[in-house]
Amino acid sequence: MKTHYSRIALGTLISAISLSITSPAFAQFAKPEDAVKYRQSAFALMGAHMGRLAAVVKGETPYNKDDVVRNAAIISMLSGMPWQAFTSGTESGKTPGKNDALPNIWTDGAKFKSASEKMQAAVADLNSAAQSGNPENLKKALGAASQTCKACHDDFRKK
Repeated sequence: MKTHYSRIALGTLISAISLSITSPAFAQFAKPEDAVKYRQSAFALMGAHMGRLAAVVKGETPYNKDDVVRNAAIISMLSGMPWQAFTSGTESGKTPGKNDALPNIWTDGAKFKSASEKMQAAVADLNSAAQSGNPENLKKALGAASQTCKACHDDFRKK
C-alpha cells in the first residue's frame, strides 16, 4: 500500500515537472480556479510528505533513511511549485470552491515572497538533514520547516 501511494505521488511529481520543463506557458493557467487547484495540490502533497517525516520524528513510524531521504527530496522539489499559481484573480472570493488565500498575498507581495523564500530555504535544510542520516538533525530541521509553514499560514491564510 505504501509503495502504491509513493508511486502515485512520484508519478504526479514527474508529470508536473515534465509539464513545467516542456511548456513555457505552464504558469499561465486557463482559468483562475486552475491556478488555485494547482497550488492547493502542491501544498497538499508537501503536507502529506511532511506528515510522513513527522511520524518518524515522533516515533510513530520506524526510522528508515531511504524513506526519509525520499520524502524530504519530494518536499524539496515541490517547495518551489505553488508560488507561480498565486496570480491575479485567484484571490479568495474570486474563484469557485475553497480558497483561503488572504488579500495581503497580493497587497504585500514582498512579505509573501520573503515568506516563500524562507520556507524554501528551510526545506532545503530539511533535505540536507534527511541526507545526513541523523534523526536529531531531521527533527530540528523538520521543526524549523514546519514553523515557516505555520508563519505563512498565520499571515496569509484565512483561519
